[in-house]
Amino acid sequence: MQRTKLVAGNWKMNLLQSTGSALVEAFLQKVELRQDVDVVVCPPFTLLGRLRDELRRSHVHLGAQDVFWAEDGAFTGNISARMLADLGVSHCIVGHSETRGRFGKLDTSETTLPYFGETNETISLKIQALFYQSIEPILCVGETLAERKAGQTESVIAAQLEGALSGFDAAELFFFIVAYEPVWAIGTGETCPADEAERVCSFIREWFKNKFNDPDLPEQIRILYGGSVKAANAKELFNKPNIDGGLVGGASLDATEFATIVASA
Repeated sequence: MQRTKLVAGNWKMNLLQSTGSALVEAFLQKVELRQDVDVVVCPPFTLLGRLRDELRRSHVHLGAQDVFWAEDGAFTGNISARMLADLGVSHCIVGHSETRGRFGKLDTSETTLPYFGETNETISLKIQALFYQSIEPILCVGETLAERKAGQTESVIAAQLEGALSGFDAAELFFFIVAYEPVWAIGTGETCPADEAERVCSFIREWFKNKFNDPDLPEQIRILYGGSVKAANAKELFNKPNIDGGLVGGASLDATEFATIVASA
């Protein structure tokens, strides 16, 4: 079947009100409306309200970078799915390697790594909370360089999928989104070769086929590639049959580059 491509920009911890607004304005002038590509912008929490108003009349969706699983309560510094829904958020990244404390390029002291305490259990709780608010999760999975060299790519990803999606049924996951992000390619400038990215994304689709007793589910799920996606490599990646778009980091902070990546889909 023909799945609609999806390209999501993860701005991470970058940009302020003025610069974020300017980037969106420039991007909207460059990106074309296409029925075969969904586009999502995931800014920091501080920009969600501002960008909601700017994207409201466009075809670009508003996404968030993370969420907390409780609806409300004494959880200082956290943002609930209900709060995101109130802001008009339609998609949300969960389980990114950086929230798991798994960095391709570590820009903080190793002694701070315990701060990044994401687990498969917390990711599963977040997915459940997002579903309750009709927000589409974008679940990130991927292996470190050491795990890849040890031949553990498939076992690591299978464990991440199993841990995050245990307890869900096929009906809940019919329009689910998974992003394969090899940790060693995030923020490093290294990109997984397109053929290898396709092989791993095919493995992910096969995992859904084997896990859930629904032959249609694997064909509905969109699997993205993330990890140093650029205009120069996007077309080759997106042309692979099991890669349904990309989760774009640094390149999404450049309006021309991001628009070119979307066009490549």
